[in-house]
Amino acid sequence: MTVSNDILQIETTASVGSSPWGIGEIVSGDLTPRQMMEKAGCNWSVEKVPTYADYNGDKIPTGMEALVRSSDNKVLTQVGGKWEPCQNETAFEFFNEYCMEGGMQMDTAGSLKGGKMVWALAKVNESFETVKGDQVDSYLLFSNPHEYGKSIDIRFTPIRVSCMNTLAMALKGRAINSTKVNHRRAFDPDQVKITMGLAHEKFEQYKELSQFLAGKQFKMENLIQYYNEVFPRTYQGKNPPLVQTYDDLTTNGQKAFDVLETQPGAEFGAGSWWQALNSVTYLTDHLMGREADSRMTSAWFGSNQNRKQLAVSKAIEFAEAM
Repeated sequence: MTVSNDILQIETTASVGSSPWGIGEIVSGDLTPRQMMEKAGCNWSVEKVPTYADYNGDKIPTGMEALVRSSDNKVLTQVGGKWEPCQNETAFEFFNEYCMEGGMQMDTAGSLKGGKMVWALAKVNESFETVKGDQVDSYLLFSNPHEYGKSIDIRFTPIRVSCMNTLAMALKGRAINSTKVNHRRAFDPDQVKITMGLAHEKFEQYKELSQFLAGKQFKMENLIQYYNEVFPRTYQGKNPPLVQTYDDLTTNGQKAFDVLETQPGAEFGAGSWWQALNSVTYLTDHLMGREADSRMTSAWFGSNQNRKQLAVSKAIEFAEAM
């Protein structure tokens, strides 16, 4: 089997009733958007405030404005004068309308980056089993960034139930894994249908990918090379260091190896490239980083997406060579 180049990445997330990353609050579909916002701790607004530079005691306008949070007057960031933020109340009303139109259930919501990123997870009525008992559910991740030039984002996020790994899919070329929304435009039910259709298509592709990896067994020497390529050693000169054993791996490479058989869900697809891949996603999403906020910001929106993309592409590469 040759796996489509459209599929590149896997990530990790939570289920209703608990938040294994230590962020967000459980919300339910019977709550109003305002109640969801309040329960998620996002019942605040933002205001643009002019900023000035001090010059010999005089206040000189900078041409930029501070984005200030109403609950504590915290400055979240600086923005241009023409850019208008999307208030949390507007965002949650939009999230709720989207869920109702798409037949989804709001699951978890909260904020990251000190309030700069407000997010919500909604469960899509779609799932599959990679192997018997290893369930993967389909979710949409909504985000409302309080950052200059950014808008509401909706992305497809498969979630592995056994370990709460958010299996995010990054796509190449013209393939789409997220949708940007202008909050100043009227709600468009047709856009929901388009997004749900794309989500279904990518979820089917992810099902094919995961089942393919679960059916391919790794050899120990290849597994060592896999961890080395995902967590490569730094070196000087032209010749890379020889990596043949566990002791030759970087610290993170060894940590990924260490959780291979102890990670939640390790019994599903044991000895396969699916198990190897999930050891990397479990490490990056649950163990790396000192704080849950920074860890999940990186996992969902930041640099660890690149790490997971590499982990997926390398798993496919090794599995296809078997």
